[in-house]
Amino acid sequence: MDSRTWDTLVSSMKGTYVTGVGEGEVPRPVIMPLVRGELVGLIWLRPVEPGADALTGIAALSNIAAAAGADEVVLAWESHDVATACRLPATGPAPCLNMIHATPEGHVLHQFPYDEVGSGREGGAPVLEIEWQATPAPQEGGELVAPVRAAVDYAFTPMDMDHPNPFGVTVVLMEEDGYTVRLTESLDR
Repeated sequence: MDSRTWDTLVSSMKGTYVTGVGEGEVPRPVIMPLVRGELVGLIWLRPVEPGADALTGIAALSNIAAAAGADEVVLAWESHDVATACRLPATGPAPCLNMIHATPEGHVLHQFPYDEVGSGREGGAPVLEIEWQATPAPQEGGELVAPVRAAVDYAFTPMDMDHPNPFGVTVVLMEEDGYTVRLTESLDR
């Protein structure tokens, strides 16, 4: 992935977090598979129950990448939100937007810690804004929480599906399961 694409994805995720937190919600984890440097789309986690369902739901984000034959993936998630949903101990900075760039050869973890700052009230509800903090150095092979690690591992595992269009059927099945799938126009399928 070239640096311009990475910078665009980081900027997009930061903007998504600013909007989401401002509306009172942390965005759900998302996977962004790439094939030959082209973004396939963004696939957001389905609604999950805390515990095993959250673990499975996050790991299953890999299905779309595997079906597309992705050679790179970017995953984004919030530290505290994923730890809470998966009933895991929180590690690293929190709150924090985490993004990894992964290939079959390895991954680099990027962390973007932030503070939620109140800026008044709107209609009786507090309005929160994000104040981005100093960004730690990227961590090559940085430690990942279990469901994200599984999503990375399975993203590059070829799908064994007896269907003429494994990508198309995977998209349909994931949408039926409640994942939000937004495909780009650049992928010829």
